[in-house]
This record gives sequence, structure tokens and C-alpha cells, in this order.
Amino acid sequence: MKTLLPAVAAALVAGLLSTAAFAESLVLYTSQPNEDAQATVDAFQAANPGVEVEWVRDGTTKVMAKLMAEIEAGNPVADVLLIADTVTMQRLKETGYLMPYKSPEAAAYDASLFDAEGGYHSTKMITTGIVYNASASMKPAGWQDLAKPEAKGLVTMPSPLTSGAALIHAQTLAGIDGLGWDYYKALAENGATAAGGNGGVLKAVATGEKAYGMVVDFMAIREKAKGAPVEFVFPAEGVSAVTEPVAVLKTARHPETAKKFVDFLLSEEGQQVAVKMGYIPARDGMALPEGFPAREAIKVLPVDAAEAVKNSEADLKTFSGIFGTN
Repeated sequence: MKTLLPAVAAALVAGLLSTAAFAESLVLYTSQPNEDAQATVDAFQAANPGVEVEWVRDGTTKVMAKLMAEIEAGNPVADVLLIADTVTMQRLKETGYLMPYKSPEAAAYDASLFDAEGGYHSTKMITTGIVYNASASMKPAGWQDLAKPEAKGLVTMPSPLTSGAALIHAQTLAGIDGLGWDYYKALAENGATAAGGNGGVLKAVATGEKAYGMVVDFMAIREKAKGAPVEFVFPAEGVSAVTEPVAVLKTARHPETAKKFVDFLLSEEGQQVAVKMGYIPARDGMALPEGFPAREAIKVLPVDAAEAVKNSEADLKTFSGIFGTN
């Protein structure tokens, strides 16, 4: 994933100073891929002419490091966050960094997809399933297939030390009867590797370096549509999911514009933008993008965000103990 260079960041800060006088300004920190972040901002500005938007994009871990450094220095820049997972948002809420805002658009969402106190709202569903090379001899149907002798030495996955989605995926599977941490131990004993993020996993499988991988849905389905020799499976046991929540920061300099941004993302118009990008919309009653099965056919496994926050450090240690610290 592309990282914002320090010099560019400095230029951005300078740019922010020049736009600070605009009443309708907004600073977005996001972990969306660059093209998706730009498309999101373009759509928001088209619906809200005259709003100045500056955005910073990086992985969730680095976005959070930047934000925390700014808060410690007494100069937080962002108004609104749009990052991968609710676990990180829950941690921010518990430490008092989020501004409660109950969007009226939440009425069109399942109650499990937003914080009841208005801390954050989910904007889409990004599941993690199995990607495999079209030439692979075994066609996996479930998670246990990756631990079979046919997959020995042929499986790779993103590391929770790099990817927030990977951490939630590991925490989700670890909490499922019949899988648990013993499943990850079986994968490691079968020669599976864990390193980097989802992009590296997809590349390894698409090029044939590995036959099987754990990866987020939209990456694999997009690449297949472009002609890559990959297939994506929603495993029979179910999939983990992150929901790319959005939240207004308590320190927002433009809170009303930030609330407009939240409302737009949750609106039917904003959800159509997500569909066009190839994501599963979080809002009820929306059609899924091409290449996805019917929504009711996707079994999403449960995860408790508050418990995940509490157990994150221990879970990372457990994972590192199995696969090392890549």
C-alpha cells in the first residue's frame, strides 16, 4: 500500500493552513486505498459543492500512529476518521477521542453496524475468505481445507502485526468452536506463512508463488474481473468481517462538516459509491456488486469489538508465538 511521504505530509499541513479559513473545510484521515479515497472525496464534494476536503491515506496502524502523535503534541489535524475496523474505533471511543454523533441515516442499518452511543458507524462490509490460484489442484470450500496435506507449504496470509483486518480475522476464527488457535497451529505445522498485508497475499497467489491465501474479498474479486487467475471462496464455516467505520473526532475543527461526511457515506447515494468500488454495502436493501453471491448466502462470524480491544495485545503475542513476528 502506498505511504504518504513526510515531505508530502508537510506540504499537506501547509495546505491545510491555507484552507483553514474556509467554513466548509474537512480533513479526512483514512485507510482506504488511494483510488477509493479519492473517489469517496470526489463523490462527497459533488454532493456538497464548495466544501474543501484534504485527505491523508495510510494503513490503519500508521494512520493511528500519526493521529496519536498529533494529539500528544496538542495539534490534532483530522476532523473525521474512516478506517478499517471497529476494534480500533472502539479503543478510541473508550479513551474519549471520539465525538458522539447519531446519524439519522443509521435507521436504515442493522443495529450491530453502529455504536448505540453514536461513537462510530459502519460504512461497508469487507470480509476475509480464501483466494486460490485457478490452477490449484484442490478447490477449497472451507477453512479446514487449508490445513490439509494437499495445501502443505502452499498457504499464505497477512500478518495481524501489519493489518488490522488480519488481526480481527485471527481473533474471529480463534473464537469459533472447531477452529480456535489450534487451527492456526495446524496451519503453521502445515507450512503456512504469515507476513505483510493483503496485497502481498493476493500477489503471491495470483503469480502462483502460493496456491492458497486468506485475503479480503474485494481485492480478489476485483483482480479476477481484471483477468487474474484467481478464485475467491466464502468458506462454509463463515467469514470474518471488518466494516470500515467512520467517526467524528472530539477535537474536530469542523464538526458540522464532518457530520455531513458521515451522513453522506451512510446515505443511499454514498452506499452506491461503495458498491461501484466493489464493496458490500452496509446499508439494508442495497444490491451487491457483480461477482458477489447473494448477501444472505454470506455467513458473517461474530466478533465482540470490546472484547477484541481487551484481548488484542495477548492475541498478537499468541499469533507471533505461532508464526513469528513478520
